[in-house]
Amino acid sequence: MPAELPFQPFETLPGVKNQRLILFCDHARNALPASYGALGLSSESLQRHIAYDIGAEAVTRRLAALTGAGAVLAGFSRLLIDPNRGEDDPTLVMRISDGAIVPGNARIDGEEISRRIEAYWRPYRRACADLIDQAQAADLIPALVGVHSFTPSMQGVSRPWQVGVLWDRDDRLAAPLIEALRAENLIVGDNEPYDGALIGDSMYEFSTQRGLPGVLIEIRQDLVATQEKCDAWAELLARILPPILLRENLMREEFFGSRADGNP
Repeated sequence: MPAELPFQPFETLPGVKNQRLILFCDHARNALPASYGALGLSSESLQRHIAYDIGAEAVTRRLAALTGAGAVLAGFSRLLIDPNRGEDDPTLVMRISDGAIVPGNARIDGEEISRRIEAYWRPYRRACADLIDQAQAADLIPALVGVHSFTPSMQGVSRPWQVGVLWDRDDRLAAPLIEALRAENLIVGDNEPYDGALIGDSMYEFSTQRGLPGVLIEIRQDLVATQEKCDAWAELLARILPPILLRENLMREEFFGSRADGNP
């Protein structure tokens, strides 16, 4: 029997030369290293949103192929450790997720969390930073887009948005993207269904702290339930993002602004 290949914490799609667009897919997969089994969960649980963002990987791959964007995809389930949470976030490793107890996480200690950070969380974050550094070394101003998906309802409440655009302090990319998506007759959430101002998340580290234009796109999961639907979203984004990236204020690295509501 051939030896088992080492578990890969991320996959990088390098993109084409001089492409400023960089994609991140924090919750691409529901995969777990063999030593963790299924964390005590059923196979059905690992197919749910608690384990990964359904459709996000397919959209990211197709969008990267259409635009030549570089991309980094996390290779592990967020149940192992969440690459979109800060290192000191109490939800970095979830013991209970959407009402489901995660047996393999329920009694872990700080030493085990640190081990997961070093083995999985940090290599993924480093790979994301490497793509940004490479673009900047080539005198490009990176434009960063995280690709996620969200459940059609939460705690019994339907979510009307078809897509959400999350952002923090800098709306250079968010504002025209929201406008362009609404022009497609879509119901678009502006910092819905989540607020993009989350200290320590991947966009905070790579966009907010570096002063680079960036957004996190959330697509409702029933709209990316098949490969055909994922391809359609990727083709839409591949059509509307390039003209936005040519805007003058997106060609500057420096940004000195604040959110309209005054929050950091």
